[in-house]
Amino acid sequence: MNIETLEGAPLLVVGAGIMGAGIAQVAAQAGHAVMLFDLREGAAAEARAKLGKGLEALAAKGKLTAQEAAQTLARIEAVPSLEAAASARLVVEAVVEKLDAKRALFRQLEGIVGADCVLATNTSSISVTAIANGLQCPGRLVGMHFFNPVPLMKLVEVVSGLQTEPAVAQAIHALSRRWGKVPVFARSTPGFIVNRIARPYYAETLALLQEQAGTPALLDACLRAAGFRMGPCELMDLIGHDTNFSVTQSVFEANFFDKRFVPSLVQRELVDGGLLGRKSGRGFYDYAEGAAKPALPEHVPAELPAATLLSLHGQGPVARCLGDALAAAGRGFEPVPDSDWIGLEIDGAQLRLTDGRPASQVGAGGVAEVAVFDLPLSAQPGSVLAWAPALQASPAWCELAPRWLRALGFNAQRLADAPGLVVARTIAMLINEAADAVHQGVCDEGGADAAMKLGVNYPQGPFEWLRGWDAAAVIALLDALDAHYRGERYRVSPGLRLRAWGQGGHEAVCVGGNA
Repeated sequence: MNIETLEGAPLLVVGAGIMGAGIAQVAAQAGHAVMLFDLREGAAAEARAKLGKGLEALAAKGKLTAQEAAQTLARIEAVPSLEAAASARLVVEAVVEKLDAKRALFRQLEGIVGADCVLATNTSSISVTAIANGLQCPGRLVGMHFFNPVPLMKLVEVVSGLQTEPAVAQAIHALSRRWGKVPVFARSTPGFIVNRIARPYYAETLALLQEQAGTPALLDACLRAAGFRMGPCELMDLIGHDTNFSVTQSVFEANFFDKRFVPSLVQRELVDGGLLGRKSGRGFYDYAEGAAKPALPEHVPAELPAATLLSLHGQGPVARCLGDALAAAGRGFEPVPDSDWIGLEIDGAQLRLTDGRPASQVGAGGVAEVAVFDLPLSAQPGSVLAWAPALQASPAWCELAPRWLRALGFNAQRLADAPGLVVARTIAMLINEAADAVHQGVCDEGGADAAMKLGVNYPQGPFEWLRGWDAAAVIALLDALDAHYRGERYRVSPGLRLRAWGQGGHEAVCVGGNA
C-alpha cells in the first residue's frame, strides 16, 4: 500500500458517541474535513450540535477564538450513510466494542472507500489481527486507540496486527503527532500497553482488601502519597466496577487464564450487588448526598524518641534520607552501609524498609522487635506511609515504631502484616508487567513510560521507577511475594531477570525518602 501522507486527508469517523465525537473534534481542529456517521438515525447530527456548544464554550473561556470554533464545526459534516463518505482516505471506527460488529463494518467499508484509504479501529481491547481477519486488504487496518476525553488526553496507542503494513502504522503515528497527540507503537496483544500494564494497580489493592490488610481509604491514601492522582479504590469507583471488572476479565481470558491477571472476588461481589461506584451511588465509598468520605488522622509531628544505641543500615536514597533526618535533629548514629537491609536499629529493635517479606517472617529469624515500613516515594513532610509490626513484637515496640516514623516526617498508618505492604508491591508489579511487555515485543521502554504517564496519569513510568530503584531489589521483593503466596501471580518477568544480570550486581537501592 502506497501512503505518502494523511495530512489534510478527508476523514470518516464511524460512531458518534463520546469517543467518536471527540475524534471528530480533534481531526477538525487539525484542519481535516470530517464526515461523521452513526447507525442510529439523527445521532451524528446530535453529536455535531453538541460539539458546536462545546466549541462555543471553549471560545467563551478563551481556549479558542470564535472564528476557530466556527471553522472547526464547519469542517464536520453529519453524513446519512457510509456511501456518502466514499471519498474518505482515513476511516476511524469508534463503534460498540464487539468483534463481529467491527469486522462487519470494515468489510462493508472495503466495498465503499478507495484502495488507498487507511482503516483504523479505536478498539481498547479487541485484537487488531482478529478484526482484520477476512478483509481483502488486511494490511491497511491499524489500531488508533485514543483515551477519553479525546480532546484532552494526549496518548494514542498505534497498534499493529500481524498483517498491518509498517507504512500504515507509521502514517498513523505521524498523523497523531500532527494532531498534537503523543503516539506510541504497540503490538496487538491483550490490553495493548495501558490496559495490560495497569492491571496490578487495581489488583494489588484488591488482593490486600481480600486479606483485610487495610481499608480502602488507607490503601488509597498510601498510593496518593506515592504520587498517584487517585487511589485504586477511588479510581475503580470512578471508572465503574462493571467496566473495570470486565476489562480485567477480558485480559485474563485472552491470556489463557494467566493467574497474573486473575479477577478479584472482592470486585465481583461489588458488581453482583450493583455497587458500581459513582454511577450507582455506592462502591467502595458512599456517594449519596451528604455522605462523608472516610478520612485518616492528620500527621502529628513528633520528637525523636530516646535511644541508647542507634544504627543506620544500608545505602541508597532511603538510607540517606533517614540519615539526613537524624542529623537535622542532632541525633548521632552508627552507619552500617554494608548491611543487607535498609532502616534503623534502635536498641536492638529493627525498623526496616520492606523487602517483600512480612515483618513476622523477618522476626522469626531471631529478632522479635521488628517493624517494616513501606517504600517512601514522596519528599513531602507528613506523607502517609504504611507500616506493620511483627506478630511477635511487644506492645511497647508497636507503640514506639510509629513514633519514630512520625518523628522522621511520615504520617505513619498501621497496616496488617502483608508482604510488600502497599506501595512497594504495587510499584514492583507495575515494573514487572512493563518489563514483560517489552520482553514480549509489545512496546519499547519509552513507549511504556509515555503510555502510563499520558494514558492513566501515573507520576512516573515503570522504567523511570526502575531506574531509581534497581532490578535486583525489585526481583528480591517479587520473589519474596512469590514464596509467600506460592502461585503464578508474582513470577518475575524473564526480561527483568536478564536486566538484573546485565547490571552486574549493582547496588540495590530504593527510591524516594522523606525527611
